[in-house]
Amino acid sequence: MRSKAIWGYDATFMAACRPALTVTADDFQQSELQIAIRRDRIVGIAQVLCHGEIAELDKLFVEPEALGSGIGRKLFDWSVEAARRKGATIMTIDADPGAADFYRRLGAIDDGVIASTVIPGRFLPRLKLDLAGVRAA
Repeated sequence: MRSKAIWGYDATFMAACRPALTVTADDFQQSELQIAIRRDRIVGIAQVLCHGEIAELDKLFVEPEALGSGIGRKLFDWSVEAARRKGATIMTIDADPGAADFYRRLGAIDDGVIASTVIPGRFLPRLKLDLAGVRAA
């Protein structure tokens, strides 16, 4: 929630996002999850869902005080490798508009927009990453 809030969303929006941002017990069985820890504290998380050759980067969040430290890039690299291990060749990313440039810098390209599952009438940039063309840092 703290990571999402850096984009200046109001309390109503953030409350509406809480269910979509919550990691559930099912997530541990149905997806690949990775956390980043610094000084015994969780500072980031990534979640990848795989559907055959298509993987979805469902979550990638970094604590605000850890932004710019490379943790986001490390979690992204882990996500790419997790998707590849599951046989995916493409990874989709339904990005927060504020985070889209981060993914573009890492090689993702725009692939249209997708309707928000949280806020009716809101659309998110959909990005796509060819996993064969990405090199980990």
